[in-house]
Amino acid sequence: MNYTLRGKYLEDFSVGQIIRTGARTVCEGDVSLFAGLTGDYNPLHTNEEFAKTETVFGTRIAHGLLGLTIMSGLLNQMGYMEGTCIAFIESSERFKSPLLFGDTVYCEVEITDIKYTKKPDRGILTMSNKMYNQRGELVTDQTQVLMMKRKPV
Repeated sequence: MNYTLRGKYLEDFSVGQIIRTGARTVCEGDVSLFAGLTGDYNPLHTNEEFAKTETVFGTRIAHGLLGLTIMSGLLNQMGYMEGTCIAFIESSERFKSPLLFGDTVYCEVEITDIKYTKKPDRGILTMSNKMYNQRGELVTDQTQVLMMKRKPV
């Protein structure tokens, strides 16, 4: 059975292009599974009574790195890197607002730079990824640099 990849080549992107993902709601199960997977049982994430009385948030919040993985999943669901992303070169993140249980988040991606390399089969794509909650608050701000395939000659 043949499978058609949905990925876009470097030439399919343009600087200034905006891509918006679908949305998903962060639930308690997400946080529990992430804590179990990583071993990060910080009471800020896993103990409501502690979070109510001992944190500035007044409630539990999701792990920042869980937010990044949700962001990655939302971006992956778009399919534009499927089979055409060669490598993740660089990533930098800033956590701007807490990710709360029950938040519904989505991402906006802006293509900020495209570089063609000496190698004709690849190039470098730089993206600004922003994850927002349902209140329009910026939760996570990420810059990502990817090596992408170019269209076959």
